Amino acid sequence: MAFVAGHFGEWMQGRLQPGGPVVLVTLACPAHGVSVERTGDGPLSLEGDPLVVSSAQAAHMLDKVGLPVAGRYVISADLLPGGGAGMSTAALVALARAAGCDDSAALARACLAVEGASDPLMWSTPDRLLWASRRAEILQRLDPVPACEILGGFWGPPQRTDPEDSDFPDIADLVAAWPGADLAAKADLASQSAQRCSSLRGPVDDPMPELGKRLGALGHARAHTGPARALIFAPGTVPEGAERAMTEAGLSDVLRFATGGGA
Repeated sequence: MAFVAGHFGEWMQGRLQPGGPVVLVTLACPAHGVSVERTGDGPLSLEGDPLVVSSAQAAHMLDKVGLPVAGRYVISADLLPGGGAGMSTAALVALARAAGCDDSAALARACLAVEGASDPLMWSTPDRLLWASRRAEILQRLDPVPACEILGGFWGPPQRTDPEDSDFPDIADLVAAWPGADLAAKADLASQSAQRCSSLRGPVDDPMPELGKRLGALGHARAHTGPARALIFAPGTVPEGAERAMTEAGLSDVLRFATGGGA
């Protein structure tokens, strides 16, 4: 059995200066991801609900990492495919690991070939990377994210990433401010990235900024493609009734998890 954790949107995502590459710092979600179990030999066969990758994608992935395009696999995803939680990348990486490949660089190249864009979930500390998602390249190693609690949910319909879509705001100043920032400052940078994305790409009625203020969150984050939304709290400070407030604001599948600080 191979398990690969997903993410829950991004701390920040955008262009590294106008015309530069699309870069991101992923918001790691250690508690939720994709499990893949190889259950037998024979022709390639996939089972699972929801099935987050197609047979053609699975075959392409196995071929790109130099493994036989064969075997029976059961795929189980914890979160919504197309939700901005990295389920497709996690599924591809878990599939390849269940088949016998654990070379992170090779997995990154293969995911890029299959999807055209990739989250950095094949690396052990994906939130410590400035990641060029359309190149599957590490541009910079970053300091650890301080321990925090995330209260998240999905706001709106699923939306798959279009690898040809590079219409994101410039976040070079946010990237420069990230190293050495404490949790409160990182949460503020995440909020700025989310707000720039919403201003450029929509939606205009995202409830998270106001909801975060009302619940005393340090900041908010979003999937810059997809409906995942998150409020960022210092450990132990999520107020009573916060999950209910998220649901009342229109978010679905509300969840809570710890991240950062080695989580």
